Amino acid sequence: MESPAGLLLLAATEKGLRYLLFDRGNMPSADKHEVWIESREHLRAYEEQLNAYFHGELREFTCKLDLIGTQFQKNCWEALLRIPYGKTCSYADIAREIGRPTAFRAVGQANHDNPISIIVPCHRVLGANGTLTGYGGGLSTKEKLLRLEGATFRVAKSSPKLAQESTSLQAQLQY
Repeated sequence: MESPAGLLLLAATEKGLRYLLFDRGNMPSADKHEVWIESREHLRAYEEQLNAYFHGELREFTCKLDLIGTQFQKNCWEALLRIPYGKTCSYADIAREIGRPTAFRAVGQANHDNPISIIVPCHRVLGANGTLTGYGGGLSTKEKLLRLEGATFRVAKSSPKLAQESTSLQAQLQY
């Protein structure tokens, strides 16, 4: 789907949304027992919620999710789902929340492997000093999603490229 954050790839099963990825030209791998069929109708409810989010009309997603990963990853992703709209936390905060206080690097990797961007809000996780850190959609996208939500964060030294991406995305998010 087209979005102010760029082209998004959505895939769902009968259990719920399986993927929400920034389209980089690579399709995720289907399980050997899965057959993927393109269906805008099947994905319409997810698209409607995403559009409402981008318009600032939705603060909490209610769509069903089909999260596939290790138990550790699922614990991390479930912790992400508990971060309120407009709030942020650190990787260490997530590690403590899931009962693994020294596993903040592994939490970072679980965030990196998050298959449902935006809805499972890994963009709400910041570095320990409150600055933006890596994001699959790019730091400028992370910054704009956090600004859309009114979150507080710090931006590390801006590069000219990040500033240009940020300005471009800000215009897109203002539909």
